[in-house]
Amino acid sequence: MKNPIIIFVLVTIVAAIGIGAYTISQKSSSQSDSMAKKDDVSIIQKDEGTMDKSAGSRYVEYSREAYDQAASKRRVLYFYATWCPSCKQANADFTANPNKIPEDVVVLRVNYNDPDTDQEEKDLAKKHGIIYQHTFVQIDIQGNQLTKWNGGQTDELLENIK
Repeated sequence: MKNPIIIFVLVTIVAAIGIGAYTISQKSSSQSDSMAKKDDVSIIQKDEGTMDKSAGSRYVEYSREAYDQAASKRRVLYFYATWCPSCKQANADFTANPNKIPEDVVVLRVNYNDPDTDQEEKDLAKKHGIIYQHTFVQIDIQGNQLTKWNGGQTDELLENIK
């Protein structure tokens, strides 16, 4: 009779150790996944580059302030989506080559149809008839459209601006 009790106790101990080890490994795996996601984000940011937010930059994130500060220059609105592969490539190109953009031109990256898009950006897209991302609109001093094109990077920007 003592043998079945000893076996039951040993099986219970082994099971408890197994469950404990599994629980610990899951927590460790979850933390590793979390760190991997953070690393993936930093890799994407490094690949895409970091945008210069200074007033003198030729490629900046859209804000009302940046838009207004660039009023004396040729302004190009670049409708960008975080989920768009060609947008990411263009963003990386503009970030890597800001000096190729003429000094009198400012490209303003406007969020389009993604989690970062605010109402002002939605209104700009509506005003200029933007129906999909990776669209460029050059505007005049009053904000009226001068020219509009889809796709491209720095070379296409240089070909299309007036």
